[in-house]
Amino acid sequence: MMTLQTSFGDSTLNGVRVLGDPVPGQREILTPEAIDFLAALHRAMEPRRRELMGLREERRDRIAGGATLDFLPETRKVREDASWHVAPLAPGLKDRRVEITGPVDRKMTINAMNSGARGWLADFEDSSTPSWENVIAGQVNLRDAIRGTISLSAGGKEYQLNGEALTDHPTINVRPRGLHLMEDRIEVDGSPVSGALTDFALYFFHNAKELMARGRGPYFYLPKTESHLEARWWNCVFVRAQDLLAVPQGTVRATVLIETITAAFEMEEILYQLRNHAAGLNAGRWDYIFSIIKTFRDRGADFVLPDRSEVTMTQPMMRAYTELLVRTCHRRGASAIGGMAAQIPSRKDAEANAAALEKVRADKSREAGDGFDGSWVAHPDLVPVAMEVFDGVLGEEPNQIRTRRREDVVPDAAALIDVRSTVGSITERGLRTNIEVGIRYLESWLRGNGAAAIHNLMEDAATAEISRSQLWQWVNAGSTAKLTDGGERTVTREWVQQLTDEEFAAIERTEGDRFDDAREVFTSVALAEEFPDFLTLPAYERFLSAEARARREATGGTPA
Repeated sequence: MMTLQTSFGDSTLNGVRVLGDPVPGQREILTPEAIDFLAALHRAMEPRRRELMGLREERRDRIAGGATLDFLPETRKVREDASWHVAPLAPGLKDRRVEITGPVDRKMTINAMNSGARGWLADFEDSSTPSWENVIAGQVNLRDAIRGTISLSAGGKEYQLNGEALTDHPTINVRPRGLHLMEDRIEVDGSPVSGALTDFALYFFHNAKELMARGRGPYFYLPKTESHLEARWWNCVFVRAQDLLAVPQGTVRATVLIETITAAFEMEEILYQLRNHAAGLNAGRWDYIFSIIKTFRDRGADFVLPDRSEVTMTQPMMRAYTELLVRTCHRRGASAIGGMAAQIPSRKDAEANAAALEKVRADKSREAGDGFDGSWVAHPDLVPVAMEVFDGVLGEEPNQIRTRRREDVVPDAAALIDVRSTVGSITERGLRTNIEVGIRYLESWLRGNGAAAIHNLMEDAATAEISRSQLWQWVNAGSTAKLTDGGERTVTREWVQQLTDEEFAAIERTEGDRFDDAREVFTSVALAEEFPDFLTLPAYERFLSAEARARREATGGTPA
């Protein structure tokens, strides 16, 4: 049995080394047994994870060389076989008409559990900075929420759960980090573990049996999936984890975010690979737009998108994607969950508040009318609006799986990548918005807050990815990216740098802010010669560097 060290990685026990500075709750979460469980999953699954990351790069290279995307010929039998279905919907996952999303800080955890939504996406990914404190505190908060012991005193207020039973609150679905992100504060056999396995393993180890005893189960959202082979990897993780802890097979359930353009061509195959553990698919709209830009960034005019505000869900390519998602899910007995309503209601401006609520109502009405079984909101005040819309369509039914099969939808590969039909403009305002929002969001992220309210919208890593990737695409598209205002001016690197200087100068600074770092990271990814795959990778490097500096200062200059 290993004994967890409490200093800065000065010992290795059972091949595991913990490098993160000790934080509150660490001893309770990183128990010897939990660490052994994580290490066992890492040793079994890490080699294949690395192979899958290589396969991502290979497909990206083929597309850069002129290849297109289509439904896979080698999996045609899976798509054509109408006999298979996913496992029956698990307790707490039959009625998902409104789910709230947000990071797993203590206040958000309590507010989400008291929100009145049917589900909560507890997010370790796009809305959470993976600081060591956030990683550990998030696990502590989930543990306490499940057991009904969570409370908080802050700002002169007391926060606690309204109901006693777990089933009185939204069903928890944990979103771990994506497969491309590592947890550098934990090493197994000299290599860092994946962030995805860290978040999954610690939550599953501490809560799977407790959840079952309280009428729920260990449920997850799987982000950034790019292929059915990655879904197969997750299925193997679930099988192995359940075996290791003697949890009945099929207890884990997962909803996969279809937020990459490649995954949109493999939705049925993804459900098939996870069919004993599948709960549904989600239309992750913001990352999906980012993925289109990223995947086809070298392909010129046919794939240049307008301002991000104009890439709405009513655009032809987005309609093709969401309608196919509903058809796929309902054909296989799975839930189809709609996208995020990112508006933040104003409690001070009645007119602005009414406009925001009307946008949410229209968005959710479209989704409910298309056959979605539920949708996401980012703020508790939006729960009643979305609930009213879905109540009006669902009535007493828990979902639309049987009543809205969407057999009228015909899978159309060309429609999914018909970017050229997108209506909209590239404007100077759009350029400036991308710059300002990108820098402001990164500054928040670098301070440990991955969900930032900017201009009455909840921004997360996905929306920041759109901002920086659009700038990169427009700069590198040459004459095909012209502004429709300002005399059809071409977007150049020099002009974007000038606008960045202007937008940065207009930002009000405070002592201890991270705006200098945020600007440097943002321009490094928006104006790089080669396109960096993810904004959060250099941001994470910057974050780790800051942690290392803090350690050196705390130890009088002694290397960690």
